Order: sequence, then structure tokens, then C-alpha cells
Amino acid sequence: MSDKYPWGHNNPFNDYSNFLRNKFNNRVQKLSLNVGLTCPNRDGSKGTGGCSFCNNNTFNPDYCEPDMSITAQLNTGISFFNDRYPNQLYLAYFQAYTNTYGPLDYLKKLYEEALKHPGIMGLVVGTRPDCLPDELIQYFSELQKDYYVVVELGIESTNEETLKEVNRGHSFEETSEAILKLHKAGLPVGGHLIMGLPGETNEMMLQHADVLSRLPLSYLKLHQLQFVKGSAMGRKFQKDPSQFRLLDVDEYVEIAIDFLERLNPDIVVERLASQAPYKLLLAPRWDLKNFQLVEIVRKRMIAQKTWQGRLFHQG
Repeated sequence: MSDKYPWGHNNPFNDYSNFLRNKFNNRVQKLSLNVGLTCPNRDGSKGTGGCSFCNNNTFNPDYCEPDMSITAQLNTGISFFNDRYPNQLYLAYFQAYTNTYGPLDYLKKLYEEALKHPGIMGLVVGTRPDCLPDELIQYFSELQKDYYVVVELGIESTNEETLKEVNRGHSFEETSEAILKLHKAGLPVGGHLIMGLPGETNEMMLQHADVLSRLPLSYLKLHQLQFVKGSAMGRKFQKDPSQFRLLDVDEYVEIAIDFLERLNPDIVVERLASQAPYKLLLAPRWDLKNFQLVEIVRKRMIAQKTWQGRLFHQG
């Protein structure tokens, strides 16, 4: 493989920051928002208790408080970056819970308040594949004419049994249908996948790459399963850790590399790891920042003379 890969730079995987910089000719930052919505498997319409791995407090920045207005949250987020990156672009990231789950008129007001902010050039809307009515997809498609609008789906696994086990409340078939529908409407689609969910072997995790590579995904986030306080899985882990598999850093890095080798090189890799707040994290405690783990993956891929999509076969 030559020094420069098909995505136009020397990173052995098609990473998000470089992709956005090339697309918009500028640095782009997502600003997380919490607008106080809920989920259908929390409010009883699909189930209660939420996904067994989930505690939303593990990924919401401190400034994301639903009692703050969207404008106030955005202003606070931008203030963190202004001194260092005064000219960068921003995407409003509706992150917490299911951000398409509510009356359409109410949701439109939320999105449009974000888009009225002078620093915002688009939206990333985190949601579930079973919460995308046709009218909302059409609305996003219209917004896409003037803004950059991405719909980010919680995929978590392509295995139906796993989805039932973690109380996800929807099937992978629904995920596939949602991705295809959003793509047909001209919308970029992101996905979120957890590596190491209970019952999944290494080969099952790698098969996720094969399955997702056949779908028109634009972006993909990977991260290791984390057992966190306040989640159903976290409580089970505290009672009996022996019933769960914990991935150590080296295992995870090798799985991630094997996964990337099989992943369609057109899919932009937005994230390779996650780090829950230390006060909430039960395990695994790797004591690595996300960028440090990414650098381990990058250097090992270069040393192994491999790259994203090396083993991908179209069709």
C-alpha cells in the first residue's frame, strides 16, 4: 500500500476529523446538547429501564443540562473552544436519549433554535432506528438543502439475540431499514456500535463489520463495552463480575484492527474508543485517553502494514 491511502491522507483508517476537514476546508467540532427527551424503552411504550448498558450521564458534558436553553448550551460549548480555535465550524449534536422521539412540531422548534445560532452550520441528531417517522425524514431532507444534517443511529449490535439481551427494544432489521430509508432521502447516516457485548465472541464482533459494510453508512463509532454505575448491566457486574468478559487494551486493539480490515473503506470511522467518567466507570479501567488508544491502533496498523478495508470485498 502506498503512503497515501484512498481517503487522501496517511492515516491507515478513514478517520472523522480528517474527513470533515477535507469536506469543509476547516476544523469542525460537534457540540453536545441535552434537551430533556426520553426513549421508548424507558417510558413504557417499548419497555422500561432502558438499554442495560446505558447511563446517559457517562457521555454528557457538564454544560449539557436540559434546564438550560439550547442557545445557552451552545454558547457555553463554543466558549470552551473559542480561544484555541476561533474560526472553526460547529455542528449541534442532539446526543442524550432519543432526539426524534416527540411531537414533530416540538422537535422542529428544538432543531431550528440550534440552527439559528450564528456558529452552527448543521445538526447531528442521535436517535433509534424505530423513531424515524416519514414526515421527520422528509423534514431533515429539506433542511439538508441549507445545512449539513446527519442522523446518528444507535446500532449497538447486528445480532438479534444480543439486542434482545441488552433490552434494546428494536431489531437489527429495523436498523437496516432505517439506514436505507435515510440514505434514499439523501441524508448521511452515522452509526454507533459497542464491541464486547455479553455473549458476543471475537468472530461475532468482526461479522458486524461485514454486515455494516453492505449498508450505506456514512460514519461509524466503535467503542468498548464499559460497565458503568447506574446501569442495569453495571449492577449485575457489581454483584458477580465473573459472569462478564472484560476486554483488556491489547485484546481490544487487536479486535479493532481486525474489524477495520474488514470494514468498507468508504465508511468514515468517527471513534474507536470511549471513556466514561472515572467516578461512574466500574470496568474496564484502562487509564488511557481516547486519543491515546487511537494512536496505539494507528501505530500498530502501520507496523502490521495493514489498513481499513484491506480484507473488504464488495458484493
